[in-house]
Amino acid sequence: MADYGHDLHFGLFATPSAHDHAAVVDLAVRADRAGLDLVTYQDHPYQPVLLDTWTLMSYVAASTERIRIAPNVVNLPLRSPAVLARAAASLDVLSGGRFELALGAGSFWDAIVAMGGPRRTPGQALAALREAIGIIRQVWDTSARGGVKAEGEFYRVVGAKRGPEPAHPIGIWLGALGPRMLALTGELTDGWLPSVEYLPDGLDSLSAMNERIDAAAEAAGRPPGAVRRFLNVMNVSLGGPGGGFLHGPAGQWIDQLSAVALTHGVSGFLIGGDDPRLVDVLAAEIAPAVRAQVADHRGPTRSPPGGSAGAG
Repeated sequence: MADYGHDLHFGLFATPSAHDHAAVVDLAVRADRAGLDLVTYQDHPYQPVLLDTWTLMSYVAASTERIRIAPNVVNLPLRSPAVLARAAASLDVLSGGRFELALGAGSFWDAIVAMGGPRRTPGQALAALREAIGIIRQVWDTSARGGVKAEGEFYRVVGAKRGPEPAHPIGIWLGALGPRMLALTGELTDGWLPSVEYLPDGLDSLSAMNERIDAAAEAAGRPPGAVRRFLNVMNVSLGGPGGGFLHGPAGQWIDQLSAVALTHGVSGFLIGGDDPRLVDVLAAEIAPAVRAQVADHRGPTRSPPGGSAGAG
């Protein structure tokens, strides 16, 4: 049984639709009141049918009280890392320490270029992501002397002042699939955030991918548990006779989510959709039952000291 020592958390992977913006915010408020842990939003700045993710997260933070908020995932090629770091820290301060930062190296390059962004090869996207993580962490480290300095291939910062300091240790998570990206995840980050629908062999992919992250973490002198394991599941349906992963009644969801947590160490489940009923059932019925089932098998889960105090 895989156990990376983290509490189980449940949340939403929501679409920031501009056509029904009130419903988008209402869903987050409902999730907050129902007791879910996290609401996340995909970030595609080149899509005019979607609200700007950063603006939406700020509005949601102001409309909620306890739920944590994260992008899923930030489109790094269109968001400068130094400015992104200040924005993340500012939102964390304003929300009382409820923000986490999930990064993506970029995709849909034609659309990114159309917005004035760069076109990068997979190797360049990986290198740019590595540089960006270093800059973001420098900006947040207000205890260090001197300004932020970075002379990279893709980003250059020449003595920018540090800060603001986040309200809590913001986690940096990666939406990563390729071998080199998984290695970077293990080496430098606080969380892994893949989507079931993009895993090459579905859930069967998780074991080998976890092993690559674990090996990279250990090679960097870090415990594998320093990297939290999340899972996006976008294609779901609650109810009916059942037929596939998270397609069926609540009891089937409970058994399947418990099995993934126990087998692969996944401790953060982000469910796609905009169904208010799903929010209620997930918070009131499914999440408590999964926590109980997992605890029965391995004892109460727990968060390690330090790291991301949010969903971690």
